[in-house]
Amino acid sequence: MGGMNDRLADMSPQPLLMIEDDARLAAMVSDYLGQSGYSVQVCGNGAEGLASLEAAHPPPQLLILDLMLPDMDGLEICRRIRALPSALAQTPVLMLTAKGDPMDRVIGLEIGADDYLAKPFEPRELLARIRAVLRRRSGNGAAPGNQLRFGSLAIDRDARSVTVNGQGCELTSYQFDLLVTLAERAGRVLTRDQIMEAVRGRELEAFDRSIDVHMGRIRAAIEADPKNPKRILTVRGVGYVFARQQD
Repeated sequence: MGGMNDRLADMSPQPLLMIEDDARLAAMVSDYLGQSGYSVQVCGNGAEGLASLEAAHPPPQLLILDLMLPDMDGLEICRRIRALPSALAQTPVLMLTAKGDPMDRVIGLEIGADDYLAKPFEPRELLARIRAVLRRRSGNGAAPGNQLRFGSLAIDRDARSVTVNGQGCELTSYQFDLLVTLAERAGRVLTRDQIMEAVRGRELEAFDRSIDVHMGRIRAAIEADPKNPKRILTVRGVGYVFARQQD
């Protein structure tokens, strides 16, 4: 009986929160994701969404956040979430942006969004993005446990944590996986396409420079001088390399 109860518990819908003022789009997404094992709570504005996030029990596993909302924009909401003094600050955020507006994507990634999806989008792609973000957060598909150490830098793949001189570094789940991808291949130059394919499991979209934004955030977290990095080096015209020899 206990085993059956465990299996039933495993089949419980996974809670998601969507902050979206387009009721028709929100209903479509809720119905589609509901057929794939998710339970979606929808809020029509930022204030309602933030209140629901803080009051939710259990907390949502992921937030689908529209950039354009009637009371505040998604960037401000993302900033507020990342500033919360609780585990809610680590809630994965998938941001919905207007097609053809790359600066919104760049800013969103810089303030802590885990991924973005441009409107209009196919529900199947949204589902794939959600699964990828949650897979990265749970650590599924990561290399076996133990630590990677490079001087004062320690990467714990089991705990999914990064420290420098014993001090924790703030990284999104996506940025953590980018760092692990580079560190596991220390000394090897990787193109942007190779990095994105290793982490996301699909090829990088043409002209998408979001990888550079993430690398900037990682450098800010782990480098003593992000403007003169010693750990993650840019190979002009090619990509990035994680230096074997460090402090």
